[in-house]
Amino acid sequence: MAGVLIPPQNFGLVEENLYRCGQPLELNFPFLEKLRLRKIIHLAPDPPPPEFVSWMSEQRVELVRLGGESGVLSAWKPVSEEVVVEGLQQILDPSSYPLLVMCNLGRHRTGTLIGCLRKLQHWSLTCVLEEYRRHASSKSRHLNEQFIELFDIDLVRIPAHCPPALRLQHAHEARKQQG
Repeated sequence: MAGVLIPPQNFGLVEENLYRCGQPLELNFPFLEKLRLRKIIHLAPDPPPPEFVSWMSEQRVELVRLGGESGVLSAWKPVSEEVVVEGLQQILDPSSYPLLVMCNLGRHRTGTLIGCLRKLQHWSLTCVLEEYRRHASSKSRHLNEQFIELFDIDLVRIPAHCPPALRLQHAHEARKQQG
């Protein structure tokens, strides 16, 4: 097994240098080291395990906990609009990259945040929900899908300098509107 790299459960590439997953285990740390992460957005209601916190400290990876400190997140409630907006502001900050978005299983809270990102990128709702369902598998939640569908992208401030994949999409949309 020496030299084998094992990604965390539900790991996926969202965009260049933007990843998603469930809570990593120690056996996933060598894989994550290869990503050279700068920041991790943690969307779980409970703090990450001590060995993960220690690993992040050793790797000089910044941890951003959204919603969990104040008890806003719960295992059975969808993420709040405030948490999603704050998460998207982190994702739109190029100084955060390489960036990992995670929750316990990488399904619901992570899927909702990434779904709202896709909506911000002007993906079709069909494609957004297909991606959400692919990561949630048989555990998809109608409430999360509805949240994504109804999320108001006008709540998100698009910075002048955002990650290249997002900047290209917005430039494309601006050209389409000009005619």
